[in-house]
Amino acid sequence: MGFSSPLPEPESPGVLLDQLLGSLLDDFSSWFERGLLLLDHCPEAVMPQDQQLILRDHLVQARKELCAATSLRQAAPIPMALEMETLAPWHQLVLSVWNLSAALRRHGVTLP
Repeated sequence: MGFSSPLPEPESPGVLLDQLLGSLLDDFSSWFERGLLLLDHCPEAVMPQDQQLILRDHLVQARKELCAATSLRQAAPIPMALEMETLAPWHQLVLSVWNLSAALRRHGVTLP
């Protein structure tokens, strides 16, 4: 019979939750920053100025909320979660960033 390595110890649900939340918050941060960068390179032919301002305001506000959530997560003595009411608008913003990126590519805008 062959020898097998011992299975790794399963992590506690709290540790797993904390790791998943941290990764998710990092992803949101990256996409919000990407959205702001794309807006900096967005001509009005792709998105009218008024829509750009609205999207920029939403991204800036979401970054503030994300910063607060990240600070709370780091300060909490135990793992925490975020409610879907908090995450859903952020997901919508990420979709808006993806749509903007696609529109910029369709219009031949070189993306940074």
